[in-house]
Amino acid sequence: MIRDPCSDGVIRGTRPAGVAQAQRALLGATILGSSMVFIDGSAVNLALPLLQRDLHTTLAQTQWIFEAYALLFSALLLVGGALGDRYGRRRIFACGTLVFTLASLACAVSTTLPMLVAARAVQGVGAALLAPGSLALIGANFDASARGRAIGLWSATTAVTSALGPVIGGVIVQLLSWRWVFALNVPLAVAVFLLLRTVEESREPARGSVDWLGALLATLALGLLTFAALDAQGVGWSSARVWIVAAAGLHMLALFLLRERGARAPMMPLDIFANSTFRGTNEATFLLYAALSGALYFVPFELIDRQHYSAAAAGAALVPMIALMALIARPAGALADRHGARIPLTAGAAIAALGYLLFTQPGIGADYWTTFFPAACVLGLGMGIVVAPLTAAVLGALPAERAGVASGINNAVARAAGLLGIAVLGIGYASSISVVMLAAALLALAAAIVSWTLLRAPSLSA
Repeated sequence: MIRDPCSDGVIRGTRPAGVAQAQRALLGATILGSSMVFIDGSAVNLALPLLQRDLHTTLAQTQWIFEAYALLFSALLLVGGALGDRYGRRRIFACGTLVFTLASLACAVSTTLPMLVAARAVQGVGAALLAPGSLALIGANFDASARGRAIGLWSATTAVTSALGPVIGGVIVQLLSWRWVFALNVPLAVAVFLLLRTVEESREPARGSVDWLGALLATLALGLLTFAALDAQGVGWSSARVWIVAAAGLHMLALFLLRERGARAPMMPLDIFANSTFRGTNEATFLLYAALSGALYFVPFELIDRQHYSAAAAGAALVPMIALMALIARPAGALADRHGARIPLTAGAAIAALGYLLFTQPGIGADYWTTFFPAACVLGLGMGIVVAPLTAAVLGALPAERAGVASGINNAVARAAGLLGIAVLGIGYASSISVVMLAAALLALAAAIVSWTLLRAPSLSA
């Protein structure tokens, strides 16, 4: 429901390729392409409670509709960026848009859960090709004098689409059907292709080969761990099958790390984790985004199924949180520039933990303005303080020439955290939303501790 951390770093890490003749068309195409991903992610969350009733699925089965998408998106995100550098950013961006759109149509006409889950997985592949390409195209086609304005417009527009996504999704679901949430991507994609016609191609073939084996091992590791967590919701953690699958996932994760250590062109260079600041910010990212994605995934279920909100009202319930994040991000970034990222990261994570605790209080039928509204505002305040300093800390930890790699890894960590956070916190939702929010509060508090203890580099603490 919010823009990923370090998105601007992908742009900064790309070498300029000159000013394209059709910069406005390019900027429009990248904004619309990114908006497809942002709107789809938040709108689908609002559709899941009604989709669950329509397809007669369990909570764990419904989670696969999101997790199949998130799994392929997070595992292939770095590969998507490498493919764009090697084979052409415009080409890979267009391919991602096409795959995403065709998969969206397949989602819209799905009649069974397996069909919908398969279509969502393909949609995740399209998003992994589309998302990094949209940012890299801006970096490659705008020179230094114009890039700042392009970044500002892209950031402002994607922030607006992130805020409107839940509202749009809720209205569509309430007035039409959950199927139209997916069909909405079609006209946006048509506009993207029309704008792309005048966009110049750019590539960096010297970047090396694509780490397909690393991508496969990452997908298997995340998939098996996710399956184990979702399976535990039905059979419990005492099941031997759950532990066998979890062990297999950890084994694949170990193989992935071994592969990345020895690969000539790894998708995730492990040497950069020797930097304690970079390692600490990614640990904090994982904890914060596991809490945020995991907790907010279940809010629509709570509001619609248990609190009896309409879909439109549920979509609007978290808009104060997103609005506060957008308003606070810029001054928080300026604060981090002056005083370092350590204090705002620690304070923001602690405030976010308080926000999650406030979400544990509302009872059935409680008034929104005295329960969910203050909780959303406090959570938005905390996360608004965190996002910009997090980006500054990641990009400041490494030399400028590695900014693209650093931001790409941080984005992938945030996506993987959301994938696993939803799977694990779903175990608590069987009891109540309060259990989920309490777990999220503990994760945010752990992120505050990590930020305070690990981010001690002079450039970040003073």
